[in-house]
Amino acid sequence: MPGEPSITSIPSPRTGHPSGPCVLLKHGEIFLRGRNRHLFTERLHDNLRSALRGIGGSTWIKSGHNITVLGGEIPQDVLVERARRVMGFNAVEPALRLPSTVADITTAVVDALAGARAERPGITFAVRVKRRDKSFEMTSSQFERFLGARVQEALGRVPVNLSSPDVRVSVEIDHQESYVSWTRHQGAGGLPVGSSGRALVLLSGGYDSPVAAYRAMRRGLRCDFVHFTGAPYTNAASVYKAYALARELNRYQPGGRLHVIALGHAQKQLAIAGAGKLQVVAQRRLMARTASALAGRTRAEALVTGDSLGQVASQTLANMAAVDEAATLPVLRPLVGWEKQEIIDEARSIGTAEISVLPDEDCCQLLAPPRASLRAGLTDLRSVEKRLDVDDLVDGLLRDVQIMYPGETEEEADAAGPDGGTAPGRPLPAVCAAGPSAVVSS
Repeated sequence: MPGEPSITSIPSPRTGHPSGPCVLLKHGEIFLRGRNRHLFTERLHDNLRSALRGIGGSTWIKSGHNITVLGGEIPQDVLVERARRVMGFNAVEPALRLPSTVADITTAVVDALAGARAERPGITFAVRVKRRDKSFEMTSSQFERFLGARVQEALGRVPVNLSSPDVRVSVEIDHQESYVSWTRHQGAGGLPVGSSGRALVLLSGGYDSPVAAYRAMRRGLRCDFVHFTGAPYTNAASVYKAYALARELNRYQPGGRLHVIALGHAQKQLAIAGAGKLQVVAQRRLMARTASALAGRTRAEALVTGDSLGQVASQTLANMAAVDEAATLPVLRPLVGWEKQEIIDEARSIGTAEISVLPDEDCCQLLAPPRASLRAGLTDLRSVEKRLDVDDLVDGLLRDVQIMYPGETEEEADAAGPDGGTAPGRPLPAVCAAGPSAVVSS
């Protein structure tokens, strides 16, 4: 597509490609995957390519042993920011890529420490060498001592601290090129998104469900989202929030779709059927039934919720079991043992907290009784559900579902296919300006 950056493999310096800045991406758990490791690595690189879409210039990806090297025409800090979103990388290190010669590596190490010392006089340092090319003329420990001596010859008596240095210079010697880095950023960790299958997240507007979605992604699940509104008895504020939350979460995965379902009429029917204190649990069971049916369309193999044990009345052990009984898929609760403050802290770190605090009309509060049952019995719940045709109710809810594409247009999502990964760059519509109706289909 015109204007779309190319993402290619890169030749080594021996083929004449210039040395220069790059980013080292250290693999996480996939290191332990044995014979299947290449499948996880392929998924990881697909997700990295997806994260680089629309970056504004050509980039390249080079695969190594438990490491990926990223570079291109893009500023190094921009590459670092994009790479830190990709699940499966434990560390993201800005680095210099250079020929594997003693002279080139020594110059790079001395220059790096000279720059660091100019900014922070009195720093301590250590040099760590990893030698993948066993034909290199010195062993790792010999080269560490050699480099340390050259630094002190060039810069004076710079203090060495091997246990906790202020600056740790890492040298990785490969067969065709070497890398020198002295800054390390924490990566997202976990498994590559999509390596564990697909899930459907019940996304509300609060803190909990977006964090649960993020945690599910870190375990390799690619997530689509479903949001239940109280429409027509509530306004569209919760839909705007859900769209913004899904768009933020899609920064960590190839774009997941948001399904919006108006639950208001069905909630009223439950109330008329005499749900009473069971109203909240009964409507959560209806959400679980509807989401299970919707999952068949999205190829999801599990549901994900933001439930935390005992946090609210509907999240007691008995009530969660009652909800699970209505679902036809496993219900995953990544936050079941988390405290509220832990969830809020995580929401701040992943960028969803500022959206979650915006006001909205939560459908769960619609027609909610003054006191909800802490231990809803299945017999009583089934009795309420028998007074109305639940299957027809679910069919009606799914007939009117709206599908949104947070961060992309419908045409781009269709071009990407059900698994994404190859669509062109996706513009981010301003949800607060254009509204989700700009990217809705029935």
